Amino acid sequence: MLTDREYYDRQIKLTGFGESAQKKLQQARVLVIGAGGLGCPTLQYLATAGVGHIGIIDGDLIAMHNLHRQILFSREDIGHSKASVAVKKLKQLQPAVQLKSHPFSLSAENALDIISQYDLIVDGSDNFNTRYLVNDACVISGKAFVSGAVNDYTGQLSVFNYNEGPTYRCLYPDAPDPDYCHSCSINGILNVLPGIVGLLMANEVIKVVTTYGDVLSGKLLTIDIQKNRYQTISFAVDPNNKKINTLKHHKHVMHDHEVLTYQRLNPNTLLVDVREDWEFEEKNIGGINIPLYELPHRISEIKGNHPIIFLCQSGLRSKQAAALFKNENRQIMIAKLD
Repeated sequence: MLTDREYYDRQIKLTGFGESAQKKLQQARVLVIGAGGLGCPTLQYLATAGVGHIGIIDGDLIAMHNLHRQILFSREDIGHSKASVAVKKLKQLQPAVQLKSHPFSLSAENALDIISQYDLIVDGSDNFNTRYLVNDACVISGKAFVSGAVNDYTGQLSVFNYNEGPTYRCLYPDAPDPDYCHSCSINGILNVLPGIVGLLMANEVIKVVTTYGDVLSGKLLTIDIQKNRYQTISFAVDPNNKKINTLKHHKHVMHDHEVLTYQRLNPNTLLVDVREDWEFEEKNIGGINIPLYELPHRISEIKGNHPIIFLCQSGLRSKQAAALFKNENRQIMIAKLD
């Protein structure tokens, strides 16, 4: 039981918090989607705040380039599942918390089932497909969710679908073109930024669970750490965005680090780079090179039942390559280089 009075003494003493708020935390079931730059600090502070049940979903393996900002992990964890290692590390921080690892990616096939197991959702994902999937699944399930994002020197967070409040689609009706959305692997990221935003996300979770303060519902908090600017932007609910009743099955575009992770876990996967010869020679992550325009004539080279990942620079040629195999009974994935 998370009732160690001495451990939680300082926050229990807070005016307006007390034993009742601590008990609400102990009874809460929170799912954190993504154990990366945002998820790690959120998880650390939720566990030590006394949240009783925490689920962690992430299909990635830990890599060296994660460590400078994902400080829940260390060098000896490289190559291991983020979700599984996070459970181990959080147990060391707070042995009393009940933790569950979901070491795979959220998808339209599993989202409703997993989200139904929790009271409150935290979206710390790093791509728009997952963010819209989380939104739609939470609307269907009637669950509120805390969501944050970082880019360059800026970050933002809000609480969506809370007490009939606005959803993510009320703020951003449609996903931007993925070809124009660069990740931190391209733009870079200062390690303190996801730490700051992740802490604020944990604070919103605590506020939602305990009702101790003003929740960022219908408000987007933006942060610019380079210019020390904090701004709150209000936005309204669009009733049409509450009418979602099915999940859209988006074809997830993997990043190159996800490809390497997937291959490590599934060594029989065939990686086909459909860029031009010169592009492949300039930079590649392995696999075989069959330029897209040659693929219709070289399909025999990749016949079989093994899963295929088509890779290109932006994902566009990968999608075109995958379309050639839409009638085949095998797993086809698409990916792009970071």
